[in-house]
Amino acid sequence: MLTPPRTVVRRDGGLYALERALQRRGFRHVAGADEAGRGACAGPLVAAAAVLPEGRRGEIDELADSKLLTPAARERVYDEVVARALAYAVVVIPAEEVDARGLHVCNLAAMRRALASLTTRPEYVLTDGFGVDGLDVPGLAVWKGDRVAACVAAASVLAKVTRDRIMVELDGRFPGYGFAEHKGYITAEHSAALRERGPCREHRFSYVNVAAVSGRDGRPPRARRPVAGEPDPVLPGRVGGRPDEPMERSGAPGGTVGVALGEQPRPPASVGEDVVMEGGVR
Repeated sequence: MLTPPRTVVRRDGGLYALERALQRRGFRHVAGADEAGRGACAGPLVAAAAVLPEGRRGEIDELADSKLLTPAARERVYDEVVARALAYAVVVIPAEEVDARGLHVCNLAAMRRALASLTTRPEYVLTDGFGVDGLDVPGLAVWKGDRVAACVAAASVLAKVTRDRIMVELDGRFPGYGFAEHKGYITAEHSAALRERGPCREHRFSYVNVAAVSGRDGRPPRARRPVAGEPDPVLPGRVGGRPDEPMERSGAPGGTVGVALGEQPRPPASVGEDVVMEGGVR
């Protein structure tokens, strides 16, 4: 039995080379998935998935890894991706769900849910850095995928712009932390604000730096977040947080999922415990 020849993708083939190679192999609809906010200690985790059209229509000027683009360029690329994509979806995981389930588990679940919400069913999936299990199509985890695969770069822009917009809105609701500037990542200014003000309900109490300033670092990660009626860990005598920042969150329990294209969100996938709590500085 003859085996098909290997497909070789050159490193200098450009951002579209990997998708084009897969399409030549018969995988017409290649989806990319990526996230934003993994290393932040405040705000939601946002995952996105996108399927770009074949040929010239799928080639977007300025498309690149979202971290390499200026805010203005990201907004332009975001609009182009939304206008041109065959399908795209965005999933938002709030901070309390990250605390409850663990970062890595939430990250995988969010990308899985984003991919499952695409109106155009992907025939192949590319993800940034690590694989996503539970998919019913073949896939490949690509190291620095947002720099070598166009669909992953498109997903990274969708996730980054969506999350940045959320953090700007949170800056108005929780002033004094600088969310609009650092977007919840661990900067010197953010750390100083945390020490001075203590955490707000949009912080991730499972993260070591937040737990330390809240006085809850002696508890397991998933038991650090205050609940309604519990004394504030930073300002003793107050219950449920500052008067203008109650720790309880309105809305349905179990997390918030936002899906683009007007689709109804699917029920969250069952998840287990992750092994370690991951964080970082950006």
